[in-house]
Formats: sequence, C-alpha cells, structure tokens
Amino acid sequence: MNVRTFTAAAMGVAMSVLLAAGAAQAFTLSQSSTPSRTTGDVQLVAVQKQPAQKFQRRVVKLDTTEKPGTIIIDTNNKFLYLVEGKGKATRYGIGVGREGFGWSGVVKVQRKAEWPRWVPPKEMIARERKKGHILPEYQEGGIDNPLGARALYLYKGKSDTGFRIHGTNQPWTIGLNMSSGCIRMMNKDVEHLYSRTPVGTKVIVVGPGNRQGKVQFADKGVDHFRQLFAAFGG
Repeated sequence: MNVRTFTAAAMGVAMSVLLAAGAAQAFTLSQSSTPSRTTGDVQLVAVQKQPAQKFQRRVVKLDTTEKPGTIIIDTNNKFLYLVEGKGKATRYGIGVGREGFGWSGVVKVQRKAEWPRWVPPKEMIARERKKGHILPEYQEGGIDNPLGARALYLYKGKSDTGFRIHGTNQPWTIGLNMSSGCIRMMNKDVEHLYSRTPVGTKVIVVGPGNRQGKVQFADKGVDHFRQLFAAFGG
C-alpha cells in the first residue's frame, strides 16, 4: 500500500468514527429530552413524548343509550367517545382539568376553528403572572399554539362556557390532569374528531359534581374487527 492509499484509507476510517460519534450524540440528546415539570396552565416548549398506548385512538364496543354523533367525555378515565351507533364508538385519549378545574355537564359544540388563535382568560393571565409566567394577550394559530390544530367551542345554551375540546402542542399531557378545564387531544385525533363533528353536536362531560345527570355508557373494549377494517381505510 503506498502512502497516498494509506492516507485515504485512514481519512475514511476517521470520518466513519466522527459520523458514528455524531449519531450517538444525537441519539443521546433525543433520548434525554424529557418534559419539564410545571404547575402552570401553559408550557411553551413542545415535547414530543407520546402518551401511553391505551390512549391511542381505537374503535370500541360501547353500550349506551345516547344517539349516534353524541360525544361522551369520561374525565375520570381520560377517554372521549364519539358514539357511532350499533354498539360502537370511536375512543380517543384525552387530557383533562387538574385538581380544582374539573367540571361536568351537558353542553354543545357551537363553533369550530382550524388552527385557532388563543386568547387566554384574564383570570389565567393573572394567575400565571403570580407564578412568574407572562402570557400573551393572544397568540395566532400555529404549531406553537397551546390550542393545537383544531378547537371545538363548548356552549351551554347561548353562553360560551370558556371550555374547548382542542389539540395540543404537548402530546405527553394526554392521560393526565393538566389543563384549566379544557379537553386536550393529540392533534391527529382532534383533526379526526373535528371532521366528524358538526356544529350543534351534544357533548356530555362526566366529571366532578355529576351535573351531567343520568348518562348510561359502558366501554366493552376494543372492537378488533372494526379496528382492523379502519386500519385499511374502511
């Protein structure tokens, strides 16, 4: 082997080592990215850790007397059901209000928005300021917006409750009590629900206070046939 050949080979080995080291460092940084803890209403840095498998969207067998198209939100178990009829429902994982911010009742979807702007309530702005968090008076829609890709605005009669079913830039909060009362969904799920939920949809929120009244529903588990059919685009 001449000097030129040896030098080229050595440079190739060195480059391979550097590339491997760079990849290892990138992998380490990716694996060490864990969500920071906060007791505030908003965490502005999106951490893409995914929720537990049970909170992934599923077609399930649901025993209920509610009409197809109705949304039932079980805040205790962190599931939202879109009633399909014939004993079936689409089940989504959700994030719900933290302690002191849970609620219950029967409301309806009065308005819908894609990539909604966010206007924090004055009470939230004041509450967060006391914790040293300065919130904007409003934020235009986008990937950094806390309301995510879609929002369904919940009304009681003609009055806006202030609560929304919306996406989130914090997917790791699905399955947790983290919000100020809104119902959080993964962006892919809220987009799916949004496309199937017209204005006027009845929403039953089962939670603290039992103000939803009598509602009968029982989750019988995954409908494996329908789940397989849905996976192939059915």
